[in-house]
Amino acid sequence: MKQSIEDIEIDLVIEAIRLCYGYDFRNYARASLVRRIKKGLNTTKVQSISELIPMIVHDQKFFEKFFLNLSVNVTEMFRDASFYKSFRSNVIPFLRTYPFIKIWVAGCSTGEEVYSLSILLKEENLYEKCLIYATDFNDQVLEKAKQGIYPIEHIKQYTVNYQKSGGKCSFGDYYHADDRYVIIHRGLKENIVFANHNLATDSVFAEVMLVCCRNVLIYFNQTLQNRVFSLFRDSLCYNGFICLGKKETIKYSDISDDFQSIDEQEKIFQKKRF
Repeated sequence: MKQSIEDIEIDLVIEAIRLCYGYDFRNYARASLVRRIKKGLNTTKVQSISELIPMIVHDQKFFEKFFLNLSVNVTEMFRDASFYKSFRSNVIPFLRTYPFIKIWVAGCSTGEEVYSLSILLKEENLYEKCLIYATDFNDQVLEKAKQGIYPIEHIKQYTVNYQKSGGKCSFGDYYHADDRYVIIHRGLKENIVFANHNLATDSVFAEVMLVCCRNVLIYFNQTLQNRVFSLFRDSLCYNGFICLGKKETIKYSDISDDFQSIDEQEKIFQKKRF
């Protein structure tokens, strides 16, 4: 089937990014990726997608700004509060059985979800024996995650989410605030290692008891989803957990037989022991 001019332009942009910077978007969900490329185009003075290519190739500063449009960073603390309630009931009892707990938060973006997990583990008296690897392929959002500084106007919603999630304390106990920003307490950062990792191209990150990768795989096509699922499976010890977003599932993937559903609605799956 003959490609449209736009499809050819998109393919050339993707290939330019891959060859110049090593980021492989070939197996990302096409419609979503096209929208994000066009969003980046709208921030420039050029008229066509193909005109982006020399700018991407020859101007690294331009690419760094353009790149922010390609990585989706929509997140919030205690997003989908019902997931965290289920996590407390279904995952925490298993984690208690380990003398030391290693967790991988893949696609951590600007850090809101990894800090949510830190708070939950702290309230369950497990944080001190945890090591959390928080990874993303975008160094700019990783730096924001390390800082743990968020606009104060978001805190009202975060507080509501926390309360609905089964939070046991006052949410205000976990941050300092001024008139513009809130800063996550240092104690919630001590057991987190932030690192660059690209799910599309990199290998197993570590052996862990839990992989949390919520609302990331919806931006991948089936081929890339299967690659990432295999990566997660190979990273998990037996009886380890994968936690996904509400629109994601292991069902119908290449590894579906290796896992059992613990909470189908909240997308919590456990690796089987064979």
